[in-house]
Amino acid sequence: MRLVVFDGGRLGALDGDDVVELSISRPPDHRGPLHAVIASDSPPGSVANAPRRRLAEVGVEAPLPQPGKILGAPVNYIDHGNEMGEHHTVAQLGVFLKAPSSVLAPGGTIRLPYTDQRTDHEAELAVVIGRTARNLPPERALEHVFGYTCALDITVRSGEDRSTRKSFDTFTPLGTAVTTADEVGDPGRLRIRSWVNGALRQDASTKDMIYGVPELLAYASSVMTLWPGDVILTGTPAGVGPLTHGDTVTVEIGHVGRLDVTVSTAGAIDYATRPGERNPRLVPPGSRDSTI
Repeated sequence: MRLVVFDGGRLGALDGDDVVELSISRPPDHRGPLHAVIASDSPPGSVANAPRRRLAEVGVEAPLPQPGKILGAPVNYIDHGNEMGEHHTVAQLGVFLKAPSSVLAPGGTIRLPYTDQRTDHEAELAVVIGRTARNLPPERALEHVFGYTCALDITVRSGEDRSTRKSFDTFTPLGTAVTTADEVGDPGRLRIRSWVNGALRQDASTKDMIYGVPELLAYASSVMTLWPGDVILTGTPAGVGPLTHGDTVTVEIGHVGRLDVTVSTAGAIDYATRPGERNPRLVPPGSRDSTI
């Protein structure tokens, strides 16, 4: 099934150009109806005789608006490491955390925080955890996957650590649908593409990942417990590039789906004026700073 959340927290299944509303057995909380389905480990109601609406007529929301955690895999494609001049990969760098508050719904607007710092798009396959996992062996890892969705890992190219540069609000677009694992099949053979303003930027296959999904989940679960509804971003291939005001960004992953968002610089500030930059306690001893 390809599951979507729409119109104020309703759960639906995509059927062509229609959304079929589904019933759920467990009341949703702030994490949404899809999380309730995943956490209860029970399937949603049948699509037979269920209410049906056109997808274009509903307000599609983030499928998982507040995941327990979002993990990212830095430099998980060799070609992306080469284009960024990064000689370490996920094997040496490990995984990083992104703030759950960075999730953005399909059709939403990425808000660039700075006027003068390059901020890039990174198209990625996202894994949605379906069962609690700790110290998974790779050969059992896919048994703990609920499904997959399209993601963008938006990144400011500044000096802070990855978790800071990638955790601004709106920096993790997810969706449109979460496609269940049985419908996707092998996550190591999916075509992943991204476009900016209709121009193709990225075109690769997940077979080129350094850590495939089973190995990535095995590694992540050796560090921390993975919970139902957690989201794992699997890294981006080469072709990342800067975003600017008015851009439209599209991600498409074979057997998974499509995600569209826009970009805005409304409210952006100069990097040098960010909070804390002129904190007197951070000025080196002996410095002649007129603000002290």
